[in-house]
This record gives sequence, C-alpha cells and structure tokens, in this order.
Amino acid sequence: MNVLISGGFSGAYEQLLPEFERTSGIKVTTGSGASQGAGPQTIAAQLARGVPTNVVILSREGLNELIAAKRIATGTDVDLARVPLGVAVRAGTPKPVVSTVEAFKQVLLKAKIVAIPGSTSGIWLTTDLFPRLGIAEKISVKVTPRGTDATGMVAAGGADLAVMPVSEIVHAPGVDFAGSVAPEIQFIQTISAAVVAGSGDIEASKRLIEFLASARSGTAEWSHSRPRGRAPLQSLAPQVRSSKMLCVRGQSPRALAALASPSKIRS
Repeated sequence: MNVLISGGFSGAYEQLLPEFERTSGIKVTTGSGASQGAGPQTIAAQLARGVPTNVVILSREGLNELIAAKRIATGTDVDLARVPLGVAVRAGTPKPVVSTVEAFKQVLLKAKIVAIPGSTSGIWLTTDLFPRLGIAEKISVKVTPRGTDATGMVAAGGADLAVMPVSEIVHAPGVDFAGSVAPEIQFIQTISAAVVAGSGDIEASKRLIEFLASARSGTAEWSHSRPRGRAPLQSLAPQVRSSKMLCVRGQSPRALAALASPSKIRS
C-alpha cells in the first residue's frame, strides 16, 4: 500500500504505522507532500503525474479540492485530527509571548523574517489573518514549500520565527515551541484521510484509515518523534477527546474546548 501524507499528522502516523503493519500484515510505503499550494511536490501534483497512491492524509481543505477533482473514492474520507497553529523559534532562544492578539501582532512586527508553510495554514495566514491584523504590508514573510522548510529556516537562523501547525513544530529539530496563537485568531486545521479513486485494494486502504481514526490512535503518545525536552502532543482530555484534536500538554480542557468551538474550526 502507498500513502501520501502532509506534515500535520506525520508525527502520530509515524508512531502508529508500525503497529498497523504488524497487526494487519500489510506493508505500507509512505511519501510526503503539501496539502495545498503550488509546485510539483503538493499531493495533488503528485497524483496528477501518476505517483502510485492508495491513501492520502492531508488538510480537509486540500482533500476537498481532490474530491472536487474526482481523485477520491466516494464516501471514503474521514477526519482524523484537529491541530491549532503555534509559533516556533530557534532552539535555545527566548520564547516570545504570543498568547494574546496584541502580543502575537507585536512579535510578528518585530521579526525580521517570518517563515510560514505555503500550504493550508500559510494560505490562511496570508489571505485572512495578516490582512485582518493590518500587518500584511508591514512584515517580511517567507513562504516555504513545506512546514519542514519553515522550521529549517528558523533552526538555521534564516528566519526569526515560524507560524504553522503545532504538530509540525513539536518534533522538528532545532526549534522550540513558543506557544499557541491566541484563541481569538486561532485557525484549527482538520487533518483528513481518504482512499484515492481507482487505486485498487480499497478494503486494505479503508482498514488503514479506520485504524488511524480509532480510539487507539486518539491516545497515541508522540514521545519518540520529538526532541528531548519538548512537550509532546497528545489527545484531548476525556471530556473533549471525541474531537481528536492534537494538543499541547499543559493546556486546560476548557482552553482546548474553546479552541475546538465551531466558530474556530475551519474545515
């Protein structure tokens, strides 16, 4: 089986996949690509040029585009997780306060370069949030092909910070997680999976998706995919676990529930 996955769910996927392969006897080959954006390495572009793929895992926005393009087997799409946006800084440097709208705005204005991925979250930042905050023309933004490129820039000193999904920050080398974006301006990204139309062996593909969406998946620990000393992602507290949001340890259930409110979720 062949899977194409974007960065938002990679940490959990890498931890869960060995158990799926062991219990199912199915060998999975995994490739990566951006959920949205331009360039040859987006998941859509790879499918268009015939890269063998049975299952895709990406943002709901990106998946909806694939569904509209009739690239997805009807009725196979499943939402796996919800991930908030956060800020990454170079490891060992002071962590700015980004927990309020004004504090986040000032951090961006003071940064020489802000790195963002060119996929779903970056599209929203550049077309929605930055203009809404009145800073689109006042900050220097570097849009990178992938989230790993954004964190790589920060780690190398090429950018002061990156704004991107928390799940891509916490296991990236050379960066520290500074905090989540303020709830009032938060963007909760839904990560979804689906079977590619005409890919064959649809039952095996559905089996993988069901495994990833299961309660077992919801309680996955991220410990071995993160650098030493980094707070891992984990499932929500029991009272809000049904939303399967990937969250940062230390946030209260009330805060997490606020992030998960319908007005904050864009899917």
